[in-house]
Amino acid sequence: MPSDSKKPAMNIEIKVIPNARKRAIARTQAGIVVRLTALPLEGKANEELIRYLSDIFKVRRSTIRILRGEKDRRKVLEIPIDEKELKTLLGEPV
Repeated sequence: MPSDSKKPAMNIEIKVIPNARKRAIARTQAGIVVRLTALPLEGKANEELIRYLSDIFKVRRSTIRILRGEKDRRKVLEIPIDEKELKTLLGEPV
């Protein structure tokens, strides 16, 4: 994976929908919505969220931090990515 220790990090608000049939990510006017297959028990959904976002954004798992919402569906995460990369990967809000 690429080195991301020098990248400035963005705080991104994410709405998590656990226990979905399949994983998916979408950018809407309200923000980013992530569907996860894990149940929201014992941090399993948070683990899957970090693993999934690290794959999508091509960053190390250790560089993604949950700043707020550890036990809530609305979370604020710190991810080493800039707005340009976010637009490239997820497109404009729908």
